[in-house]
Amino acid sequence: MYKPKLANLLGALFLLYISCADKKQNENLNESELSRPNIIWLVAEDQSPDFFPMYGDSTISLPNLEALASDGVTFTNAVSPVPVCAPARSALITGMYPTTLGTHNMRTYTPSREVNEPLLDSLPSYSPIVPNGVRMFTEYLRKNGYYTANGPKEDYNFEKTDAAWDESGKQRHWRKRKGGQPFFTVFNFGVSHESQIWSRGKDSLFVDPKDVPVPPYFPDTDTIRHDIAVNYSNLKRLDDQIGEVIADLKEDGLYKNSIIFFYGDHGGPFPRHKRSLTDSGVKVPLIVKFPDNENAGGIDDRLISFIDYAPTVLSLAGIEPPKVIQGAAQFGIYEADKKPEYTFHSSDRFDEFYDRVRAVRSERFKYIKSYNTELPHAIPNSYREQMPMMRELRRLYAAGKLNDEQSIWLKAPKPVEELYDLRNDPYELNNLADAPEFKDTLLHYRRTLEDWIKETNDLGQYAERDLLAKWLPNGEQPKLSPLEVEDKEDGIRLISKKPDATIVWKQPQDSIWNVYSKPLPKDISFEAKAERIGYADSEKLIYTQN
Repeated sequence: MYKPKLANLLGALFLLYISCADKKQNENLNESELSRPNIIWLVAEDQSPDFFPMYGDSTISLPNLEALASDGVTFTNAVSPVPVCAPARSALITGMYPTTLGTHNMRTYTPSREVNEPLLDSLPSYSPIVPNGVRMFTEYLRKNGYYTANGPKEDYNFEKTDAAWDESGKQRHWRKRKGGQPFFTVFNFGVSHESQIWSRGKDSLFVDPKDVPVPPYFPDTDTIRHDIAVNYSNLKRLDDQIGEVIADLKEDGLYKNSIIFFYGDHGGPFPRHKRSLTDSGVKVPLIVKFPDNENAGGIDDRLISFIDYAPTVLSLAGIEPPKVIQGAAQFGIYEADKKPEYTFHSSDRFDEFYDRVRAVRSERFKYIKSYNTELPHAIPNSYREQMPMMRELRRLYAAGKLNDEQSIWLKAPKPVEELYDLRNDPYELNNLADAPEFKDTLLHYRRTLEDWIKETNDLGQYAERDLLAKWLPNGEQPKLSPLEVEDKEDGIRLISKKPDATIVWKQPQDSIWNVYSKPLPKDISFEAKAERIGYADSEKLIYTQN
C-alpha cells in the first residue's frame, strides 16, 4: 500500500516558520517547504457502495468516478461510525467517536436557531464540551502551512473554531491560496442527499425504473423502483459535479500528484439505509487516489472508519497525529503498525426520537445491541416520512403485504441482540443471536462491544438533558477567560488560562484568523482571542503597536 516517496518525506518534515505578518511569511517560503502533498476530499451525501460501478453495480455509468477508481484504490470495508450526517462529520473532523465527544445525538448544534428540536420540549442548540485536547484536525494543517478550505457544508454537531479553516463556504477553492502553498480542500455534494429523493422526484430520470435492482428487504413496487431510479439519476448529477473539480485539478497541473479521497458521509438515502446500523446504513464508498496514481486500480479490504481519516491526512502531510485522537493513521509516515480488527457504530437521537443502538463489526460478523427494544428500527422520523418509498413501506406493512424479510425492519419490539454473518448474509436478514452454533461468537462480540463502551466513555448511557445540565449549568455555553499578555524580549506572548484552548489572532485589516504558535512582533497591531470546542470565545484582546 501507499508509502510516501523519500523526497516527499523529507519535504513533509519541514515545519513552516510561522511569522506574524502573512505577507512576509509567504515571501520566505521555499520549494522544499512547499513540497507536501495537496489533499482533496470529495464528499457525497447519503450514499452506499452498492450503487457505484466500482463496487460492481452496472445500473448507471459514472465516468468521472470510474476514472478516479482506475487511478486510485477502492476500499471495500470503509464505514461511518454513525449512520447520519452531523455525528458522522464530528468524527471526520476530530478523529474521535461521537459517543466520546458528546456529539452522538443528531443535530445538537444548529447556528441558525436557538431552539434546536421543538418537538422535544424545546431542546436547545448547543456545543458539547469535548474531552481535553480535542481539536478540529485542520488546525494542525494550518499551523504547518496548509491552506484549508471547506464547503459548502459544515454541520459538525458543534460550533466550528476559527482556527480550522482559511475559508468555509460555497465559493471555497484551492485557487485562493498563496502561490505554491499546499492545500487541503473539502467539496461537499448535496445533490445525492436523502431529501433529493422527494425534491427531485419529478425531475428527469437517467435510468429506467424497470432496470434498477431492488434489494430483498424492499418490496418490488413502482414507487420503490421510482425512488431508486431517482437516486441513480442523482448519482449522475453528482458525477458531473465531481468531474468539474477534477477538471480544475488537471487544468492547474495538480491532479497527478494530489491525494484525492472520494467517500460517502454515511450509508444510502433510503429507509433501512440512513439511520440504520445495517451495512446499508454504515458502509460507505471510498476511493483514494495517491500521488503518481500509485497502486492504481487496486482493491483494499482493510477496515477503515471515519475516525481514521483525520490522523491519516495528518500523517500524509508529515504531521504526527495527536495522542488524543482515537483513530489510526492508515497511510503516510506515521502509519499505525496495527490495523483495526473491528469498527464500532452507534445511533441515539434522530431528530425528535431517541433510539440507542450500538454495534461492532468485523470483516465477517456484526453484533447489534438495542437498548430501546419497544421501538421498531423504523422509528417514525418526520423528516424521512416525506419520502414516497417510506410512505409506501408503511402502507404495505399496515396492510400485511410485506414478506418476512421486508417486515423485519418495521416490527416492534425489536431484538435485544442481533448477530449477522456478513459473508453469507450481506443484507443482514438472518439473525443468528439465538443459534446455538454461534453462541461463542455472540459472547465474543458482546464482550468486545461492552469493552469499547467502557474504554471510550460512551456518553449515550446518559440522558441528553443530564449531559446538558453538566455542560451548560446556567443554560449557556461556558466562556473562556480573557487572554493574558506578556511583553517579552522576543515579542508579545499570549496565554490562555485554559491549557488546551487555541489562541487565534489577526491584524485589523484581515478577515481570516491565524493560529497563534509563537510570540508576535511588537511593531504590529492585532486582535486575539481564545477558543475551544464547547466554550464561548474569550473576549477579544486588542493590541496596538508601540
